[in-house]
Amino acid sequence: MKPICLICARGGSKGVPNKNIRIISKKPLIAHTITSAINSKLFSHVVVSTENKNIAQISKKYGAEVPFIRPKNLALDTTPVGDVFIHAIKKLYSLGYEFEIFVNRDCTVPFIKNTDIKKTIDLLKHKKCDAVYGVYRQHLNPYFNMMEKNKEGYLRLSKKLKERPKSRQKAPIVFQLNGLFTFDAKKFLNQGDPIMANALPHEISPESGLMIDTEIEFKMAEVLFKLIY
Repeated sequence: MKPICLICARGGSKGVPNKNIRIISKKPLIAHTITSAINSKLFSHVVVSTENKNIAQISKKYGAEVPFIRPKNLALDTTPVGDVFIHAIKKLYSLGYEFEIFVNRDCTVPFIKNTDIKKTIDLLKHKKCDAVYGVYRQHLNPYFNMMEKNKEGYLRLSKKLKERPKSRQKAPIVFQLNGLFTFDAKKFLNQGDPIMANALPHEISPESGLMIDTEIEFKMAEVLFKLIY
């Protein structure tokens, strides 16, 4: 049984208005993720969850299924993404969709490679885990160069070890999540939280994990599209 691909895209982006359907490299942003998922042939269905009619229409145009419209109360700035996943999974099961694994692709991270998606699916199938996340190693490190203010307003390292590392290379490795999440659907419903108890990492390249969430990142992505395609 093939997994399904779930792409969640709301219409109320504040940082960059309508970012999910903004044209980049001659197509709406969401279209790049949809066509990549369809062309991968990894999925039985590529499904978009949205409350926005324009996003739904564009998603269908590029081949995605939009079998339901997400309730507006699940498309707020404060809506936990786990609640969006739960709604989508339960709705798909109620509509007769059959799947054991779902892969969440964030449409603001369009450069994820299908070879990496396949590896996360294979890991989930063959290792003892609840989920597999695409990650890349982060040079910003809470043990070395990330700080918080204490109650008095002074800066302190976000995480402390008995002895502070003398260089970033000596600090514990930390990972950046990047818009590729592969879940055991039933285990996810049992836990209800996208940060699962037993998740494994799959390392991808930093450029594959570029998230487009600001104007400067749109400009960076335009350059990257030209280099890749």
